Order: sequence, then C-alpha cells, then structure tokens
Amino acid sequence: MFQSSHAQTHRGTVRTINEDAFLELPSKGIWVVADGMGGHAAGDVASQLVIDTIDNRVELLTSQEITLEILVQALKESNTQLQQMKDSRFEGKVAGSTVVILWIQGDTYHLLWVGDSRGYLLRNDMLMQVTKDHSQVNDMVDEGVLAADDAENHPLANVITRAVGVDSELNVDVKSDRLGVGDVFLLCSDGLNKEVSDKEIEKALQPGNIIDAGMALMHASLVRNARDNVTCILVKHKKYIDNAINHNDVDATIPLFI
Repeated sequence: MFQSSHAQTHRGTVRTINEDAFLELPSKGIWVVADGMGGHAAGDVASQLVIDTIDNRVELLTSQEITLEILVQALKESNTQLQQMKDSRFEGKVAGSTVVILWIQGDTYHLLWVGDSRGYLLRNDMLMQVTKDHSQVNDMVDEGVLAADDAENHPLANVITRAVGVDSELNVDVKSDRLGVGDVFLLCSDGLNKEVSDKEIEKALQPGNIIDAGMALMHASLVRNARDNVTCILVKHKKYIDNAINHNDVDATIPLFI
C-alpha cells in the first residue's frame, strides 16, 4: 500500500470513560473513527460495535473485493443490532454512535459518514472539510438562519440529526474523488474540532509528518481541557514509495498550540 497512518485516542480531561473507538486496516485501505453518543445508555458499546461490525465484514476480503455497498451494509447492520439492543439490553434507552470511514482503493478515496465525526483533506497545503456534519446547527446554516462562523459555538452545536442506532432506517452519506500525491486525510471525533480550529489543524498538517502532527493536535486539545473524548487518525497518501529518506518527514517543525 502507498499510505502511512497514525491513530490515537484519549478520554479527555473531563469524561470518566472513552466512548470513542477507531479502526486501522491499512492493508485494506480502511480507517474508521466512531464516537459513541454521550449521555446515552452505552456510547462505548455502540462505537465499539460499529468498529467490530466493519472489521468482521472485511476481515476475509481482499482489498479488491471490498465495495462501497459492503461498507454501507456494515453500518446498516450495526444500526439494526443497536436498535435490537435498545430493548433487550438497555431498557429502551438509545445507544448510538457517529462514524466516519475513509476507504482508499487504487487512485480513488471514499469518505462515508453518519453524524458529526469529520473527514478532512489537506491538499497543496490547503485544508478542506470533506464531510458535512449531520447536526442541527448545520441545518440552520443551510437554511440561512445561522451564520457559518457562529455554528461552532452555538448552544445547539452538540445536537446531531443522524447517528447509527438511533432510527430504524439509516442514511449514509458518501463522497468519492480522485487521490492526489501527498494528500493527507484527518478523521476525527468532534472532541478534536471542539478545541482546535480548522486553521490550526491546517497549520499542524502542513509540514507533512503525520505522527508529529497527530501528537500536536492531541496535545492542543488536552491543554485546552478537552471536554470530550478525542480521537484522530491521520492518513498520508504517496503514489510512489520513496527509496530515499523524505527529509520533510525527518526534520519537520510542528506548531504547538496552547
């Protein structure tokens, strides 16, 4: 494979348990972040179930045998299981999870998501949010009721409109496009983007060392008293494997946010 990746998770400084979960399958070109719904019956169970279901679905498949339909069906299977567990295990209470999946096959990337876990792409030193939050404030922005700049700090910023396990039917959004040499993807739970701005994320990713960048982003969220669990996966795409040392990855200075 022509991707390198780095993943990490932390419960933050406020929460007593970590309801986030992640999956790294670089040999299959799959990376996943799932964020259990805080305040519900068992967010940690929900997020891990989503991760395990995806893992089980692709475990015996080659990277060429994986399809978008298989990944979507894994999420729908997770949704059905969590709906059944609501009555059998959680006394009618909802256990749900947001999720974002990056799947790279050949020269194409696919992002699949439900909820407000995000997928970013850094290309030519410019950061863009590829996914679109399924949230109440985002709906308000689309309707022209709320300015985009005011969305992040709005009192309803934590209210999501879609999650795995909440409704009997699950709609999964998908974005597919061509890969570019040097593309860097960031998958994260909302615990990261609550504490670190998009501009700061962009600055951290620009030097190109994904391990140092990931550590800097996690440090930034923690020193700001990370109110939520924080999980992030960085994936860097290279079209060709370098025979020589990439000096940008060896001596790259990463900004530290405080």
